[in-house]
Amino acid sequence: MDYSLEIDNAPEAVPGGTGILLLHPSTGETDRIDTDFFKTDTDHFLVVSTRTTAREVRQKLEYYDVDEERAEILDTLSIERGYSRRQSDTVHYVAAPDNVDGIVEHIDGFLEAHDGKLRISFDSVTELAYYAGEDEALSAVERILELLEEYDAVGLFHLSEEPHDETIVDEFRALFDGVIDLDEDGSVDAEF
Repeated sequence: MDYSLEIDNAPEAVPGGTGILLLHPSTGETDRIDTDFFKTDTDHFLVVSTRTTAREVRQKLEYYDVDEERAEILDTLSIERGYSRRQSDTVHYVAAPDNVDGIVEHIDGFLEAHDGKLRISFDSVTELAYYAGEDEALSAVERILELLEEYDAVGLFHLSEEPHDETIVDEFRALFDGVIDLDEDGSVDAEF
């Protein structure tokens, strides 16, 4: 199954099982790419957020006019930070952003529970590495990419280049079928 992409300089479509790395200097412009990724050719999508709370993710989806009926959110921050939270059919929580097994299990459950064209956004791998360590983050990404392949889904993984050594960024790069490079000025290069 092929998935359309609405991302500058990227292919018009990619096959199911494709993992895309979004390399960015700051988080400013990433919301636009993230939400464009969901708007097209999608039956259900999951936002795994290690950077913002479910409430902030909802605000982003609303601001960019994304159909929230198709959205599920996995919030990894609210419990650890002691924020109030309301579990629902579409908002779920894990105890902490370093709970790698909980995150991967939830992604597996989401993919298994839904049919059709499924997309995942992981925002952000950098935050996961901050909390769980870079080796754990690399391992988690590998496990999630295997799930995308198994379920014929696609995923977009955010990684900020600044906090990581170049060798670590290269290790992440090597895992993905496509890499989108977002510049400070908002311009996009893509390599697939």
